[in-house]
Amino acid sequence: MKLIVIQFFIISLLLTSSFFKISSADSLCDGKCKVRCSKNDREPDKCFKLCNICCHKCNNCVPSGTYGNKDECPCYRDMKNSKGGSKCP
Repeated sequence: MKLIVIQFFIISLLLTSSFFKISSADSLCDGKCKVRCSKNDREPDKCFKLCNICCHKCNNCVPSGTYGNKDECPCYRDMKNSKGGSKCP
């Protein structure tokens, strides 16, 4: 009986810690992308959505500032859309 309780506790602890890691990564990308897309007047929602996709694929790397500086994150810089253009804002 004690073994089952201990196993349940360990599994619960592991699951809980994985949720905290996921939520902290989401908030990290959200914050960086809010800054990145803050001056985008044309399509701020689209900018934010694409930035988050790129951020997650590039291990939370988003270039600083609102435009340019893409050399700071080669993964972010090199991601292309279906037409061959830059996917990440």
